[in-house]
Amino acid sequence: MDQSPPFNTDLYPRETYLRWYESMYLQRAFEDVTLKLYKNEQKIRGFCHVYNGQEAVSSGIISATHSDDPIITAYRDHGLALARGVSAKSCMAELFGKTTGCAKGKGGSMHFFSSEHHFYGGHGIVGAQIPMGTGLGFAQKYKNTGKVCITLFGDGAIRQGALYESWNMAMLWKIPVVYVCENNGYAMGTSVQRSSNVRELYTIGQAFDMPSFQVNGMRCEDVHEAILEATERAREGQGPTFLEIKTYRYQGHSVSDAGKYRTREELEAYRELDPIETTASTMLQNNLATEDELKAIRKKINEEIAAAVVFSGETTIPKPEEIF
Repeated sequence: MDQSPPFNTDLYPRETYLRWYESMYLQRAFEDVTLKLYKNEQKIRGFCHVYNGQEAVSSGIISATHSDDPIITAYRDHGLALARGVSAKSCMAELFGKTTGCAKGKGGSMHFFSSEHHFYGGHGIVGAQIPMGTGLGFAQKYKNTGKVCITLFGDGAIRQGALYESWNMAMLWKIPVVYVCENNGYAMGTSVQRSSNVRELYTIGQAFDMPSFQVNGMRCEDVHEAILEATERAREGQGPTFLEIKTYRYQGHSVSDAGKYRTREELEAYRELDPIETTASTMLQNNLATEDELKAIRKKINEEIAAAVVFSGETTIPKPEEIF
């Protein structure tokens, strides 16, 4: 199989680039504030995994899918929920454990959920969302909705047995699902090189005769086109696609991870590829936006997140009797 589909190198419209920039900056700014509230102010507790560096994956997926296509992911879910349209207030309130959160304060960082936005988690068990996503895809086929389920997981989850069972079923029944491995290079602190006999993860799909491609996850353009092609294939009844989207997280696996298993040089090399900065440069160099416009976007989002923090601090926690 080809390593990657043929991408269109033409520039996208100004509106698309602005949408990508706004989505990615919202995710980054939200996560930066989340880290501060967790580490410095202890207003957020429990497990917490931030999305810094991977924003082009979520933004490219959302721009290429329909708003009612179901999406399901793992525990690093803040960015994808925000990209899908779940409000910063609802997401921040969930991190605060408040009733106004997207899971009514009962899910926390790893279990964001919004049926309104067809966002089905946020799952803490590694790989558990893969068969669930397959089931969501099967429901679309059974009901003939024309929708496609986007099922995301990390490079560590690709070695879970449920994945292989799901892929066999998905190919056998031509289920409309796009499987996305967000390969950020590390399963917690263990590199792909140390944990997988197969280093080019997209080739695993070949065992199932599944169309499988490797995608540059630091560029919204590449992600958008790969997802668009895969969803079109699924909507036409041709079944699933597997995309290994290569990306990178700038922070540790979770807030408690110092990330000492990787070098400063590696981290800085990926910071040079920062999707927010490269998208801004593309717009500025091609006269698609001005610096003042981008500054206004950042100001608006910073104010939105600040308001979300205030809102989350003022609302209530769930009542004890609501737990059971």
